[in-house]
Amino acid sequence: MAENRFLEIYNSLLDYFGPQNWWPSDSSLEMIVGAVLTQNTNWQNVKKAIENLKKAGLLELELLVALTPEELANYIRPAGYYNLKAKRLLNLLHMIVNEYEWSLNNLLEDELENGRQKLLQVNGIGEETADSILLYAGGHKVFVVDAYTHRVFSRHNLLAEETSYQEIQEQFMANLPADAALFNEYHALIVKVAKEFCRKKEPLCQHCPLQKYL
Repeated sequence: MAENRFLEIYNSLLDYFGPQNWWPSDSSLEMIVGAVLTQNTNWQNVKKAIENLKKAGLLELELLVALTPEELANYIRPAGYYNLKAKRLLNLLHMIVNEYEWSLNNLLEDELENGRQKLLQVNGIGEETADSILLYAGGHKVFVVDAYTHRVFSRHNLLAEETSYQEIQEQFMANLPADAALFNEYHALIVKVAKEFCRKKEPLCQHCPLQKYL
């Protein structure tokens, strides 16, 4: 069997770190909210913002879409860029209301490409956010790419320095089994190794579980 470095790296990371149990949420709606709020911030800040919504009893589609952008921004303030994110989140939720008859399940059960295009048409929803929703909330077989993915795999000469989101995604999906659970776990493991070892500045290469692939 031909060498598959992508699968080898996955197995090495899983052996080293163990399952990451992503995405941490109690419902599909909470996961979708988190996917928008996590843009340009860390998860601890997102958790605080989601906790604010929970305490206020607002984590229901009907209640969120009834809020003004200003009202929503006040609850999600810990996530940063709260005015912008409030508008983006409401844009997404209103799309679900209008295109999917108030049903998250209708979105998540839609054909992959159609659902993805609907999400990408929402102002403020990019490829990473759309694919996170489709993979983690919908269980679709789509690989999520982020800056960590590019950093780790370009440093290991598996991706070019200048590579588009789509090109990276295609590379992973061509080299991995079409398995949503594997895609889920792999993305989480890439984030883990990037934060702990493959740092943007001062990477800890000598201790990294992927050192042998350099």
